[in-house]
Amino acid sequence: MTSTFSALVTGGAGFIGCNLARHLLSAGHRVRIIDNFSTGARRNLAGIEGEVDLLEGDLRDPAACARAVAGIDVIFHVAALPSVPRSLADPIACHENNVTATINVLHAAHTAGVRRVVYSASSSAYGDTPTLPKVESMEPLPRSPYAAAKLAGECYTLAYARAGLLEGVALRYFNVFGPRQDPDGPYAAVMPRWFSALLAGRDVAIFGDGETSRDFCYVENVVQANLLAATVERPDALGLAYNVACGETTSLTRLFELIREQVARFRPEAAAARAVYRDFRGGDIRHSLADVGRARALLGYAPTHTVAQGLVAAAEWYAAAARRG
Repeated sequence: MTSTFSALVTGGAGFIGCNLARHLLSAGHRVRIIDNFSTGARRNLAGIEGEVDLLEGDLRDPAACARAVAGIDVIFHVAALPSVPRSLADPIACHENNVTATINVLHAAHTAGVRRVVYSASSSAYGDTPTLPKVESMEPLPRSPYAAAKLAGECYTLAYARAGLLEGVALRYFNVFGPRQDPDGPYAAVMPRWFSALLAGRDVAIFGDGETSRDFCYVENVVQANLLAATVERPDALGLAYNVACGETTSLTRLFELIREQVARFRPEAAAARAVYRDFRGGDIRHSLADVGRARALLGYAPTHTVAQGLVAAAEWYAAAARRG
């Protein structure tokens, strides 16, 4: 891969996509974004609008995909319709946005001669098996339409790669958090919802008994993995799935305590906030922990932020955003 390249970030107005786009620009790459703004937000592109080639389009439309991939070297396929609960409520929309859209991107990429696709996969593919840590060789056992759809997109990407149609890598993200993650809406992730609630002086809700645990991963680590996957030259690193995480597990109760501690730096009264425990949600897994050995060995992945370090940075961003209103 040349030192600079032309990149397409699908879903580039979303949380992970906009952070990735900013890093690509800072490294001197040419960046195009396609987004339908169903879950992404134009405010996430503040400050870089004039630096990216922005297309408003839907990846379920093959013509939009063809326009987006023209002249592109590397596609970072981040776009997705996220959320396990949303997928349970509307599995058809989940399939169309996460599977059909991915096939459209891959077909357009192959037709246009795009060299490489880096696919944003999901750790939800592992399901709720008791074995920890999760390693890429484990049998996938998705337990929600979202998990099944993300796994299907991964399989298509790697099938295209193994068939020699393009170079492909799949990155199985564990629970990603960080700046620009939207706290609003019924399907918002836990981290931004809790930051928003505590900064507003409200208690937070925990689904289950609080002992559910996750391998939370700061977004800078995810960006690093994407850049490594886009530029790795060794043939044995291609056509594979990789866990992208910190390799440490944190219970929801402990996560609440850590976030409360960080928010209290900006809003002291948050130290008195409580967690309100509610029923478990359908489709959720109990525990998650990644083995990132494959990514370390083949991609050179080395997380720069632990969960605690990521929370410090995230709290600063959310506090500043709350002050801006």
